[in-house]
Amino acid sequence: MIDPLMDRLENLGQPRVLVVGDLILDRYIWGYAERISQEAPVALLRADQREHRLGGASSVATMLAALGAKVCLMGVVGQDESATLVRQILTEQGIDDSLVLAVHDRPTTVKERYIGRAQDRHPQQMIRVDYEVRDAILKTVEDQFIDSLDKAVAETDIVLISDYDKGVCTPRLLKHLIEKARAAGKRVLADPIRGDDYTKYKGVHCMTPNRLEAGLATGMTIRTNEEGLAAARKLQAQLGMEASIVTLDRDGMALIDPDGRESILPTRQRQVYDITGAGDMVLSVIGLVLAAGGDYAEAVALGNVAGGLEVEKIGVALLSRQEIMTDMVEHNGGGGAKVKSWSATAEECQRRRKAGQKVVFTNGCFDLLHVGHVRLMAQAAAEGNFLVVGLNSDASVKRLKGDSRPVNDENSRAEVLAALGCVNAVTIFDEETPLDLINVIKPDVLVKGGDYKPHEVVGRDEVESWGGKLVLIDVVAGHSTTSMIERAGRGPDSRPIVAHAGSQVPPKPNFAPQGESARTATYRRDS
Repeated sequence: MIDPLMDRLENLGQPRVLVVGDLILDRYIWGYAERISQEAPVALLRADQREHRLGGASSVATMLAALGAKVCLMGVVGQDESATLVRQILTEQGIDDSLVLAVHDRPTTVKERYIGRAQDRHPQQMIRVDYEVRDAILKTVEDQFIDSLDKAVAETDIVLISDYDKGVCTPRLLKHLIEKARAAGKRVLADPIRGDDYTKYKGVHCMTPNRLEAGLATGMTIRTNEEGLAAARKLQAQLGMEASIVTLDRDGMALIDPDGRESILPTRQRQVYDITGAGDMVLSVIGLVLAAGGDYAEAVALGNVAGGLEVEKIGVALLSRQEIMTDMVEHNGGGGAKVKSWSATAEECQRRRKAGQKVVFTNGCFDLLHVGHVRLMAQAAAEGNFLVVGLNSDASVKRLKGDSRPVNDENSRAEVLAALGCVNAVTIFDEETPLDLINVIKPDVLVKGGDYKPHEVVGRDEVESWGGKLVLIDVVAGHSTTSMIERAGRGPDSRPIVAHAGSQVPPKPNFAPQGESARTATYRRDS
């Protein structure tokens, strides 16, 4: 079964997004904090690198662009060198800045962060210096934005408001924006300021305040998930929203969906290095998913993943869909139980490859698991990121080895294999060779025991035809299922645990005859 979240992520398309809000230039000064200054009791930073990124609404725009959206940005910059840099970055990211106006009454907002390293440890922010004017934009500028709304709203799929309280998101502009969007049937989402009056957001479809912001806006103290849901419910009623979200940092997000259902969507624990940009990322992903036709539960779940990845990075950082997919695959399993059908295995393999991972395949009967099998699979797993084991069915084993085999039925054998930590998926095939299965899952690496010669391995030609490779791994001498049975006193005529009685264990199959293709060669490794 396809994971609906991953399916949604894979099929986001390129929605058009209008982002309205405060543009910020983030400047990072990196260096080594080696000692205390002789002039004052402060850390001395020996700077060695300067970096610029975009923050605020411009951060939301660049995040969306990195995630594949087509973005138009509305906001202001000053008439200064920083404005030139902001426009340069926007252009490089393919963002439409035709609604970014250069104004004379303020500089471009700049946040300058000093990041210090000490003894090669993880860098830490030492101080932030802000250059800004927080007055409301002039009415003439406001009028220009309002006059552009008809065309801007008509050409977008969703509107995102990123309000950093720097003067762009005036009550008058937001009122016109929300009315135009609603009339056009376009959703409006807002990431609000920190304050106790949210009336200027009335009419938005949803907003994404954090725990502190929601508490200030509702007059509530939010310590528990239940209190987070109560705050979300109160904001929904006050502002006439179709849905309401409160982000609860380590606890995930509280959601009231359009049908009135309440839920807490948890997030996994992360190593938090810097919360900068996490709110922007959550707004970006939720907006992108909704614009692509997803529902609020899908949007919040994916926003959780993206926001978690953001706090693991220093400063405002961009993410790709592949990074989000990789995180989901690595930490959420991406496909349920390890024993899967062919189709479910193929879907999971495709998902892994899209996430930049290598799929490894090996196969066998694995009737009585022994140290040779375990070492083979451990080494096979090391060749990539996702190990699939093809398991011969009971009928297939009988055809290969006789009616007295297998000793253990296919379900038991599959469960034992799935219990190995290095094995990611087990799928059963009924044919004598795994060739059809190999063609379905298309592994990047094909692994067999070193007692094979390359031309004897079934599937080698096919795997190499799509750019994969064959890896042969040394077998552990003296270990085989047949020898284990013989040492246990189970002769070829004895009654098997699971199989028909009275049949003989056949001799090991021979090598393929000279010139026989690998496709029809019989296996000679007793697996």
